[in-house]
Amino acid sequence: MKTFGLTGYPLSHSWSADYFNRKFQGLQDHEYRLFPLKTAAEINQLIISEPSLLGLNVTIPHKIAVLPFLTELSPEAGRVGAVNCVKISREAGEIKQKGYNTDVIGFSGSLKPLLGKQHTRALVLGTGGASKAVMFVLDQLGIGYTLVSRNPAQAGIISYGQLNRQILQSHYLVINTSPQGMFPNVSELPEIPYEFLDQRHLLFDLVYNPAETLFLQKGREAGAAVKNGLEMLILQAESSWEIWNQA
Repeated sequence: MKTFGLTGYPLSHSWSADYFNRKFQGLQDHEYRLFPLKTAAEINQLIISEPSLLGLNVTIPHKIAVLPFLTELSPEAGRVGAVNCVKISREAGEIKQKGYNTDVIGFSGSLKPLLGKQHTRALVLGTGGASKAVMFVLDQLGIGYTLVSRNPAQAGIISYGQLNRQILQSHYLVINTSPQGMFPNVSELPEIPYEFLDQRHLLFDLVYNPAETLFLQKGREAGAAVKNGLEMLILQAESSWEIWNQA
């Protein structure tokens, strides 16, 4: 059996297992499982205890915390500073775990077709592991950004309470990288002043379950273009599959 899976905590929101198990139909020796682990430190023991495990997707909250437990990083994952894909190799009794970031491919591929001339600056909501890939892509695209956090601890990061008309009217791309609004907490949403949004804005939510979060609903009602994270999920999943199948 060739086993692949997703680790993070909790995992009740994830569609990854359904996606890969549909993909694996006809491949009788392949399976995709969920491995809910409260800490990234448990991943090494998981790999030892599951000898058929060849690849992992990594989600909230372990994308940064997993780094010390890997034996190698791809150059891109090293520059991003976060990992959401791990390839596991087992040779001569030695186990190696190489980390990659396929969120970069997923986010870039999903975002670029939607960009307009006005999308020169972005608000990035949240400062966790997912935001690392978002910032990397924005840097590649030459889009400036401002980070927003509920608890800003570093210079250059602002709080939600500091958001006002001037900031919203100078940042026409708003990206939610936080889990707010993710199933089952569908009544939550980032606390931005939605009344300052208009048709020039693009709201991108990395959350894909539910398909339309309150964040996106309020943006759509204000006339903004909106995009959820489902296409990003599919693109990064396919990229993970390619990595796991590399020689």
